[in-house]
Amino acid sequence: MPCYYDVADILMEEELISVVFQVTANGVGLLDPGAERNSVEKGAKVDLPFWLAHGMLSLEQAVSINVPPCFTQKTRKEIQADAACVDLRVRCPYFYELGCKIVPLVGDKSIGQFLRYAFTSRYKEILSKAHSSSTMTVPKLATRLTKEEAQVFESARESMSAFRKWRVGGARLQKASILGRKRKTKLPDGPSTP
Repeated sequence: MPCYYDVADILMEEELISVVFQVTANGVGLLDPGAERNSVEKGAKVDLPFWLAHGMLSLEQAVSINVPPCFTQKTRKEIQADAACVDLRVRCPYFYELGCKIVPLVGDKSIGQFLRYAFTSRYKEILSKAHSSSTMTVPKLATRLTKEEAQVFESARESMSAFRKWRVGGARLQKASILGRKRKTKLPDGPSTP
């Protein structure tokens, strides 16, 4: 279920997905730019936003969803060859989130394993670049990252920046004020001791 207030989720659901109509649909000719009438014929291939394709799929199986091009065998082979060099942002800015949502809707169950492999193989490179780059420069890698990877990259840079600041002499751990006060204890037999 989509997160209603999450802008990233809204933008992800706008990704175009190729579908094939399983039934003739009247009154929706605007969906197919090549349609001459106000209907889409059975077997017509149309690109729809993910939210609409998902809705039409759950509505009496009106469409079948094709595997998006960013999850094809060609992309998989490129990622297996050298994951860090593949520009996933061009293919799909919300690569991982779309992949997680598309898995239950298409017949290809290997997409889940592919997503895990892609993320784990790129994760090390993302952290390495984030920790080694200065806060003022953005490495070339950052232009190839998906939205999810860019969040990991920025979090790692902020973490490293905070660590460097601490290490050079930033705010150190301080003794709690409650620990600095002396308590007077009463002994059972005698007077209080400071």
